[in-house]
Amino acid sequence: MAEITILWADDEIELLKPQILYLENKGYKVISVTNGQDSIQKCAEENVDVVFLDEHMPGLSGLEALPRIKSKAPEAPIVMITKNEEENIMEEAIGQQISDYLIKPVKNKQMLLTLKRLTDNKRLVSEKAGANYQKEFQKIFMRFQEKLTPQQWADVYNDLVYWELELDNSGNEEMQEILENQKQEANTEFCKFAGNNYINWLDNEDDEETPVMSHTLLENKVLPHLIASKPTFFILIDNLRLDQFKTILPILTQYYNLREESQWYSILPTATQYSRNSLFSGLLPSEIEDEFPNYWRNDDDEGGKNLYEEHFLDALLDRTFHDEVKYEYHKITNFNSGKKLEENILNSLDNHLVVIVYNFVDLLSHARTDTEVLKELAYDESGYRSITHSWLQHSPLHTMIEKLADHDINLCITTDHGSIRVKTPSKCIGDRNTTTNIRYKTGKNLSYVEKDVLAVEDPYQAFLPKPSVSSSFIFAKDDRYLVYPNNYNYFVKHFNDTFQHGGLSLEEMIVPFGWLTPKK
Repeated sequence: MAEITILWADDEIELLKPQILYLENKGYKVISVTNGQDSIQKCAEENVDVVFLDEHMPGLSGLEALPRIKSKAPEAPIVMITKNEEENIMEEAIGQQISDYLIKPVKNKQMLLTLKRLTDNKRLVSEKAGANYQKEFQKIFMRFQEKLTPQQWADVYNDLVYWELELDNSGNEEMQEILENQKQEANTEFCKFAGNNYINWLDNEDDEETPVMSHTLLENKVLPHLIASKPTFFILIDNLRLDQFKTILPILTQYYNLREESQWYSILPTATQYSRNSLFSGLLPSEIEDEFPNYWRNDDDEGGKNLYEEHFLDALLDRTFHDEVKYEYHKITNFNSGKKLEENILNSLDNHLVVIVYNFVDLLSHARTDTEVLKELAYDESGYRSITHSWLQHSPLHTMIEKLADHDINLCITTDHGSIRVKTPSKCIGDRNTTTNIRYKTGKNLSYVEKDVLAVEDPYQAFLPKPSVSSSFIFAKDDRYLVYPNNYNYFVKHFNDTFQHGGLSLEEMIVPFGWLTPKK
């Protein structure tokens, strides 16, 4: 550890020699002065790491010297030392952004703890987080080697995301790299598991081990609560991964208590036109096509693929409640529509259900693929989380959520699917009508690397549409993406390291659900 220099300003510095000697024996360098003016001068002359500043000194007091010290040494944390425990003195010092305060007589251990927190906190946090993850590493590894249920896989992924956020905050790059490798191993095992069980889940949705999925989410998590006296606001943020949800959760819990945090499974493909239409209809894609042939759009059909979500929701509510539920549906695709809804949101309180679909995160992931500036801002998962947090912090959705916290409501936050940062190209071949998505393909006579994909030869088995007799689907596993041999190098350069969805991975398939109620 590099030597830490402390500037200690106190008019009774002679009485503090035992404490100064204690710090010097611990490896700190201490510069002592007896008044506020000298403390300012020393900050200008010396490289000071921490300032201990007596609140009450003759001439220029500590409180008066504080802003001038900060101007000379803006990076140095300032610890106010005082005999005065009056609340107004403390508030004034805190208002001037001191880092801590100590009450005289100063105790050695208390002083040392403050110094370690201020000067060595990052290293200590990094080492502690790394040590804690090392303890858990083998436990997590052994878990995904076992025969797990869908819920247990969700728990494993939840643990991996927890450590991803912990290590990200600690800055421990060595442990982050180990965790990244463990996530890749977990994804490999999860893809085997989901590939072996996916069709069975769809065929046996009442089985106790079948997870809640896109088409059963509302039925299981939301509809049972609707004929209560309080309105339910159901906010779906498109393409919100579990790690992003956990990153924005502190914004929500400023105003709300988290009553339930759980995960559910998106259907395949993990793409908006399939997962979100399924979510709002309570049906699987082939069932939607049968029930609403005029509203379902296949991949190769022209026009928007999610234009009839409100119609699907209306039909689901009618089947379940027979017109007993009053609801609203809003889709927000830009700032102005979000601002308009925020300004009028309290007019929606007389509904049983208010559905709000926010498309920002999905738009961000697509824009990042094509925009160099966004690639730099959201270079990796950490940057992606940071932008998501910043967006919510400054968006009309945040203001809307804060307004609603003054009222007796239920608040649900969820998504339709996640996304994964793709890194491994896999060659495939299809005809000219094969879909363009690089995480899944549907078409005729598909050729592909078998180990890289989950193949569904008969789409009806997976409750997917079948535009022609020979149509099939393939879903890229873990971090792979599907590219054609023609222009192979161009596609690899363009899509490598981008966030994509539609395929099979922990990040795309296991997605968050939060149920919150206002604190007030």
